[in-house]
Order: sequence, then structure tokens, then C-alpha cells
Amino acid sequence: MQRRTLIATALASPSLLLTSCASPTSTAAGGVAVPARVTVLYDAFGRDPALQKDWGYSALIETAGRRILFDTGNNAEVLAKNTRAMGVDLSKLDFVVMSHRHGDHMGGMAHLLSVNPTVKIYAPKEGFGVYGFDLPSAFYRKDDTLPPEQRYFDGKPPGVMRFGAAWPGANIQLVDKTTQVEPGVHLIALVSDKPGTLELRELSLALDTPDGMVIVVGCSHPGIDNIVKAAAAINPRINVVAGGLHLVVAKDPEIQGIVEGLRDTYRIGYVAPGHCTGEPTFTALKTAFGARYLYAGLGSSFEVGATPRALGASDATAPTALTVADLESYRGLYAVSGERRRRLFAAVQASSTSDGAYLGRVATSLAGCC
Repeated sequence: MQRRTLIATALASPSLLLTSCASPTSTAAGGVAVPARVTVLYDAFGRDPALQKDWGYSALIETAGRRILFDTGNNAEVLAKNTRAMGVDLSKLDFVVMSHRHGDHMGGMAHLLSVNPTVKIYAPKEGFGVYGFDLPSAFYRKDDTLPPEQRYFDGKPPGVMRFGAAWPGANIQLVDKTTQVEPGVHLIALVSDKPGTLELRELSLALDTPDGMVIVVGCSHPGIDNIVKAAAAINPRINVVAGGLHLVVAKDPEIQGIVEGLRDTYRIGYVAPGHCTGEPTFTALKTAFGARYLYAGLGSSFEVGATPRALGASDATAPTALTVADLESYRGLYAVSGERRRRLFAAVQASSTSDGAYLGRVATSLAGCC
């Protein structure tokens, strides 16, 4: 009888049936939808002198009552300083998304785990990667004629072999395919086929909201066009793309092709680029999207509802694009980042043989990291 009453009540109130399929938009008292919000915690350009700029990326996404940390930046101390200055409590998170294994995105992990050691962390699954790995023991060939002491695990291996992570106590969940982790919250899992980052696996966050998809990217190593295409397969209406587009060293024809594709092919509503997008690409996106370009420097926040806007945009001093100070900071920190790569490459070169093939691969890999 009770079951029939519940069913009748649900049929009489269709909204109850929709509750379990709710998209990532919360509702304030009075029934007014609250847009999702993105706050940039780590980047190389921004306006607030209380925040420390550095090459890397991290953002806090607040949506439907959830708090999601996307990447942790390049340095634990810098992440700690910036979150304290902004009043962001990393002990109160629903989960974390680590886009990929490059240091300027995972360098703040030590601080995150010091304040929130058990938080769930989604990370890309890579062969013997820093986030951990596992394989069925059936992957290797067996030889039953060997004595037990010469066989792996005495000839009785576990069903699944698990390999270490850089953070062995962390609650890391590996993702190897595009997955919906919560209603309306998707992780786009793709693999780079680009020189310098070949086979690198990267996760992007895609929120399916009533106003369209909101995509947050770390570095877009698999190609921002490919990431958007994968998200569009879930919902073809793309409202906002935010984060690093990895065009920092791209030539103008490539930049123009990507920008036109985002605007004309995928009909992106708004863009909020940062990190490794690159200065010429900032300019090209601003030209192509005009008022639909959201400034996303360090410390900035923007809402991504029906009409996305930078919070504080009504203030006449609020920027809509990078300022001269932003450009100086961005250039300086990218140069420092490049110098780190050059020093590492020089150290490898000094200890290498005259065979240039391996050295060339190392140099290319370093060049692709940002």
C-alpha cells in the first residue's frame, strides 16, 4: 500500500521524478537557479597583488552544492598562500580532478593532502604512472616448468597486480575512459597524439547544465577541438570552455583554425582561457568572441549560467582581457618555466652519449610540457 502511494505521488508530481536526474545547477530559496561558478586559484597572470602568480593551473568549481578542485598548480606553498588569501577552504571538497601528470598541474598535491588527506581524487590511468596503475597478472607469460623459487610470486600471482603511486595514501581513483562520475558531471578521457606529449592521457571536466556544457580543461594536450567534440557527443550545446588550450607556442594559422572551429563549428557560447593558451591566442579569442570572452586571471571568478559573466564585471575597472601587467607577468613566468625545462635538458645532455635519438625524444617531451 505504501509503495502504491509513493508511486501515485511521484506520478502526480513529475518534478519528483526529475530530481534523480538533476543537472549541475543548484536552486536558491525561492526556486531561483544558482549558476555554477569557476574561481581561478593558480595561474601566471592576474590583478590581485595579494596572490602569487606562477606557471601552472588550478581552479575551484562550485556547482549544485558541490565543490570540485580541478588541478593543484605547480607549487604546494603557492597554492597554500593563494587559497588562504582567497578564503578557499580545501578541506571542504566533494572531489578533485587531476587533469594529467605534468608538474605544473600536480605540484600542489602535497598541500591538498595535508589539509584533506582522504578526499576522492580522479586521475587519468596511465601505464605505471605517478597516480598509480594496475594490471591483471595474466599480462605476463607463465612457465610452469620452473621451480617455485624462480617464478613470480612462487607461481601464484594475485589476480590484479597494483603498482605504486607518488602519493601512496591518497584516495586516487583512476579513469581510463569518458565517465559520468555524478549526475551531469562527466570526465572526458582522451589521449594526446601531439609531438612532445604522445600518448599522454588527460582528463577534462564537463558539466552538463540546463544552459549547455561547461568544459574545464587543464592543458588540452589531446587538442581542445577533440575535447570539445567528445563533450558535444554528450550535449552538443557548449556554453563555456575554460582553462588552458595549449597553444602557447602555436603559429598564427593553427591558432586561427582552432579559434574559428570553436566559434563556428562547435558554436561555443563563451570562452575563459588561461594558463598555456598563449598570448596570441588570448588576442585571437578576444577578437573572435568579443563580449563573450571572459577574463580568467588568477583570483578571478565567473558564473556560467544562461549568460556567463565575470563576477564584479559591473565594476568599470574590471578587465575583459589581459592588461599590460598581466602580459608582463605571463611572459616572465613562462620564461622561468622554459628555463626550468632547459636546465633539466642540459643536465640530461651532459650525462648522455653521442647518440642523439634518445636525447631528441627527451628534448621534445620537455618542450611539450606546460
